[in-house]
Amino acid sequence: MTSAPTTITARAWSVWLVGLLVYLVAVFHRSSLAVAGLAATERFDISASQLATFTMLQLLVYAGMQIPVGLMVDRFGSRSVLLCGVTLLTVAQAGFAIAESYPAALVARFFVGMGDAMTFICVLRLVASWFPSRRIPLVTQLTGTLGQLGAVLAAVPMTWALGHLGWTKAYLIAASIGLVLAVMTLLVLHDSPTHRNLRGPSLSFAAVRRSLAMSWAHPGTRLGFWMHFSTQFSATTLSLLWGYPFFVKGEHQTPATAGVLLTVMVLAVMAAGPTLGWLVGAHPWHRSTMVLAIVSAIVVVWTVVLSWPGHAPTWLLFVLVVVVGIGGPAAMIGFDVGRTSNPHERFASASGIINQGGFAASLVLVISIGLVLDWRTPGGGSDYTPSAFRWAMSTQYLIWALGLVQVYRYRIRTRRVVDRDELEGITPPIT
Repeated sequence: MTSAPTTITARAWSVWLVGLLVYLVAVFHRSSLAVAGLAATERFDISASQLATFTMLQLLVYAGMQIPVGLMVDRFGSRSVLLCGVTLLTVAQAGFAIAESYPAALVARFFVGMGDAMTFICVLRLVASWFPSRRIPLVTQLTGTLGQLGAVLAAVPMTWALGHLGWTKAYLIAASIGLVLAVMTLLVLHDSPTHRNLRGPSLSFAAVRRSLAMSWAHPGTRLGFWMHFSTQFSATTLSLLWGYPFFVKGEHQTPATAGVLLTVMVLAVMAAGPTLGWLVGAHPWHRSTMVLAIVSAIVVVWTVVLSWPGHAPTWLLFVLVVVVGIGGPAAMIGFDVGRTSNPHERFASASGIINQGGFAASLVLVISIGLVLDWRTPGGGSDYTPSAFRWAMSTQYLIWALGLVQVYRYRIRTRRVVDRDELEGITPPIT
């Protein structure tokens, strides 16, 4: 158990910066296939559905690894797990560079997803160990926001590299960045101000089950899970797979305009993160209210777009991507609720539980949109109509309804726990 720092030191910023760089590169590797889709179909001689399997596989692995990674961080510390993650990312991306068959490429992307899963929770734990409590929400938002630069860097530089250097050289160069970060992790990172490597107690299967049960039993952890579940899936689905087709075929925008819309969404994510971090730090008792308000705004704007007669005007689509983009950093509020609802030694495992929410919702939505598009497209194929996209995008309402109901339920339960603790003289978590 470590006491919370009272001031921010230069050493804390250096530790955070290295962790941030590792996370940024993980986002880069995660997003690098987005600009290499056509090259991948030619290299591996695959169909569009097989290409989509790369993204689906990464999401499945990422979501499935969250709880195991959280337990690993609680047991072995952020430094060791982050080093393992950056090593795995480097080897997997190098394997993807030299892969010449579809099965080999799938295996490589599987391990890219696994390495990616070992980054963000580690950085969250480092932030909680190195920064004063009042500053943690802001630094957490900065981490998520600046990490999205990895997606931006995966666009232009990787497009240039693929066009001028070819597949193998482009991906090998991208993989080599991990070697530098592995050295930086070894030299700079410490798990806490007082420990280079902070180890938790050995966990038997019974202890693991008990730790997860205790984390999940606290309504604050469940509140964080449903906050994450409700806020980010719309932005994730648009950015990873369905945004470009929706804008081009569903709303008859030009490919250039569709690209600008997706870029604006990333910029909205980056702009909203620090603002939400400051608001959470200044008004920690109103975090669930912020989430309910943001999700409600997303629902309202989507409703206007989908009910607009004919094609929605371009200005309205810009409003849509800005509001949807805010949902990305809003998901980070769930981690802050988990942090204040669990003891320090369970923070990473609780974060792993919470981090599953948004990616599980995104996975369900990605699959649902594809199924509805196939159902509503005459004669099959990929010639999707605006009507088909309206049906497909409307599947979001089912996920929002579930998420909003659960956020409201667990907000009430969490506040009951706080009131009970106050009556018993226990210092309550901020909810």
